[in-house]
Amino acid sequence: MATKQEKTRALIAQKLNLDENDITPEKSLNNDLGADSLDVVEVALMLEREFNVKFEESETKKIQTVSDLYALIEKHTKK
Repeated sequence: MATKQEKTRALIAQKLNLDENDITPEKSLNNDLGADSLDVVEVALMLEREFNVKFEESETKKIQTVSDLYALIEKHTKK
């Protein structure tokens, strides 16, 4: 069974048309992976559906790195 991080990487790779191996925690979604602000919002929405959670708008605005997404998922799935 895939981990939360593996699922997250797969969804980012799918949305941004990238190889999953290029997606590491320290990578910036914008600068390193080429996502624009709409891509980040769409990835967040995909993750909400995947993990059956709801992120606050203020949280999604703070997403900068892949690690930020991992932390956000962890925060909402531990409830």
